Parts: sequence; structure tokens; C-alpha cells
Amino acid sequence: MLACYCGVAPFEYRSGTSVMGRTGVSKFANKELKHILHMAAINSVRFNEEFRLYFERKVGEGKSKMSVINAVRNKLLHQIVAVVKRGTPYELKLKNI
Repeated sequence: MLACYCGVAPFEYRSGTSVMGRTGVSKFANKELKHILHMAAINSVRFNEEFRLYFERKVGEGKSKMSVINAVRNKLLHQIVAVVKRGTPYELKLKNI
């Protein structure tokens, strides 16, 4: 529900068993929230190693760049919800040295 409101939940265009075209996101999303998540996803792909590797792997598999950015937005949204539910600050997972 929150993903739909933020404009990151993909929807298929279908009628019965026929799938028509590519999937897309809702046009009724909160545009300001969607923009903020989009900018956060772009910066995450640029500066966060985990998201950069995910982005490069998915683009290498043939996914479109915008589709992968949308997936990163969804991942960020899931992280935000987890932090709010847990009620503790975000903790970066560090690799064992």
C-alpha cells in the first residue's frame, strides 16, 4: 500500500490472460515523495557499494536502468519502514575485517 502511494509499486497492464505492454507505476502517486525517493535512489546507486553492485548486476542482466532505479527506490522504502517499525537508528552492516 505504501509502495503504491510512493509510486514504486509496478502494475501490469492486462485484460484477462492478455498482458499488454510493459509494467508501469501508478500515476496517482505522491509526486513529491516519489521525487525524493528517486533522488535518494540515484545517490544510493552512485555512492553506496551494495546498491551500485545491485544496479550493475541487474543492468547487466538486461533490465532497463529506470526499472532497476525503481527497484532501488522500493528497497530504500523497505529499509525506511523497517527502521521506523523497529524504532532504532539505521545500522550499516560492516564486513568483517
